Amino acid sequence: MLNTTSDTAWTEAAWKIVRAGQRMDQRGWVPATAGNLSVRLDDGRIAITRSGGHKGFLTEQDVIQITPEGVPLDPANRASAETLLHTQLYAHDPSIGAVLHGHSVAATILSMDEPTDAITLAGYEVLKVFEGQTTHETSLDLPLFHNDQDIARLATVVAPKLPEMRLGYLIRGHGVYVWGKDMFTALARLEGLEFLLACHLARLQKAR
Repeated sequence: MLNTTSDTAWTEAAWKIVRAGQRMDQRGWVPATAGNLSVRLDDGRIAITRSGGHKGFLTEQDVIQITPEGVPLDPANRASAETLLHTQLYAHDPSIGAVLHGHSVAATILSMDEPTDAITLAGYEVLKVFEGQTTHETSLDLPLFHNDQDIARLATVVAPKLPEMRLGYLIRGHGVYVWGKDMFTALARLEGLEFLLACHLARLQKAR
């Protein structure tokens, strides 16, 4: 492994995470110490937020290096308990360069109220932010999974549905996972998804 203290690529990855954390915090998507963010470098290393840090006040020192298997390079560092959900995505698709996990109000409420195993979003122009979508005249499903403190077990439940996911996925009572080829793409998709979920929640509340 390279020495991250003098590594330009590492510094750039860490600051992408810092800036994304600030943006997510400004929008109320990572309350308290919730959420986690990661970036995969071109050489395969993974930069991820340290466990327990507030995402609105991140510094470069709050970003740690882990192996593709999720093991911190420095044993003194503690990665998020959900690190496996990040490494699972990177292993699934070599084109993924960044993964974001947030806990918004809309995502949390909808995930707890939806009786089926997916939230269907249809007819929105913003759907075009997601890969492969060229028109608003479409519908996409956001898979829902039950929350589980056993992350390894949760990962085995998520795995079979990864190939068909276009929006990301949502853990009930917890939050969303979104990814992209780089941090800009992942953040744009997260913002798009959160907008769609907020619209969906507002329409449901109006209908009541």
